[in-house]
Amino acid sequence: MKEFLPSPPPLIQNQHSEIRELFNRYVVPSYGRFDLVFDRGAGSYVWDVSGRRFLDLGGGIAVCSLGHANPEITEALIEQSRRLVHVSNLYFQAPQGQLAERIVRHLAPGKVFFANSGAEANEGLYKVARKFGHDEGRFEILTALNSFHGRTLGGIAATGQEKVKKGFEPIMPGFRHVPFNDLDAVRAALSPATVAILIEGIQGEGGITPATVEYLIGLRRLCDERRMLLLMDGVQCGHFRSGRFQSFQRLLEGVSEVQQFLPDGVSMAKSLGGGFPIGAFWVRRDAHGVALADILSAGTHATTFGGTPLGCAVASKIFDVIERDQLAEHVRSTGDWLKSELERLARTYSGYVRGARGLGFMQGFELQPREQIPAFAKTDQPASVQFVNRLHDAGVLTIPSGTQVVRLLPALNIGRAQLAEGLEKIETVLKSLG
Repeated sequence: MKEFLPSPPPLIQNQHSEIRELFNRYVVPSYGRFDLVFDRGAGSYVWDVSGRRFLDLGGGIAVCSLGHANPEITEALIEQSRRLVHVSNLYFQAPQGQLAERIVRHLAPGKVFFANSGAEANEGLYKVARKFGHDEGRFEILTALNSFHGRTLGGIAATGQEKVKKGFEPIMPGFRHVPFNDLDAVRAALSPATVAILIEGIQGEGGITPATVEYLIGLRRLCDERRMLLLMDGVQCGHFRSGRFQSFQRLLEGVSEVQQFLPDGVSMAKSLGGGFPIGAFWVRRDAHGVALADILSAGTHATTFGGTPLGCAVASKIFDVIERDQLAEHVRSTGDWLKSELERLARTYSGYVRGARGLGFMQGFELQPREQIPAFAKTDQPASVQFVNRLHDAGVLTIPSGTQVVRLLPALNIGRAQLAEGLEKIETVLKSLG
């Protein structure tokens, strides 16, 4: 007779305190977590363990592109898991090649490398740049102040925020930071070792700050003049969050010189997998007379889990849904309406809100300094965090960005009625401050 091990006893009873205790005892405390414990989600809503519903306008920090528990993602996972979950990158498999083709079609001729996260995708871009400049002794990459490029040692070296570097010195050499949207500062910072410039089309962690048209075009010209690579981090601002596949495509719409503009490499992750961990970077076919798409030859870069059949099947399904349901157009039109509503709130509550910023479904509003808001001045906690906590009490999830900006990064398929619900609750919180 076959012997079965007994089932383990229930670990928890969905009790808030018991789950928190599990984290306190067994999970590395590297996150400053809000005091919420979630159990399930559906669409743009999540429920905590007590059954309370929250409208999710944070989207897992721009990850949940089709919301929570999307049935088509579930179907894609189940179907592919019945066929093939994983084979190593020593072999070929159709889902990876098909997904790479879709990404290239949305950008330009080039090739794609698949990773597991945005930080890994950026690491690949650093290696592309170093390989490109190696024979000339060029290795330095210029990035922007207030940028964010990940938490690896390379990522924190690239990130233009000192707070992420503390305690991890000596910082990996090869990166310097200059003000964002300041072309003159970039020119002044160039050295004989500079090989590339890396920016976000819209800074996310830095406060929802879009690049200007003049800045983007100027960087492209500068890189062409100096034989440097222009690299873009599209991890947060990419994958249709702006209303186009990559944010630079939206930012440069209607500009006559846009036809000449193309980065040499783009990193992506977050919304690409809709919650399934997958990252990627695209590199253009040729740059400065070099076959850039082939510069990382066999043995120069690798990953165990990057580009698995399972992950690629999910990412391809997300492309299917976005294209079928015309979600890029939805993000553009609804995002324009959202921006106008946030600007209205900024005008109405100017004592608390400085203004609105961003585009598409990557938007935010900047609060006045904490000291100028009596309800927030009593503690040292940033105004953005205090406001986000009050929104939690109102049943809405948003994401703080820096000390004064509150980010909205909803699912690409969220309805206008749900956004209106969120705006109403944001306004309720603003009224409560007075």
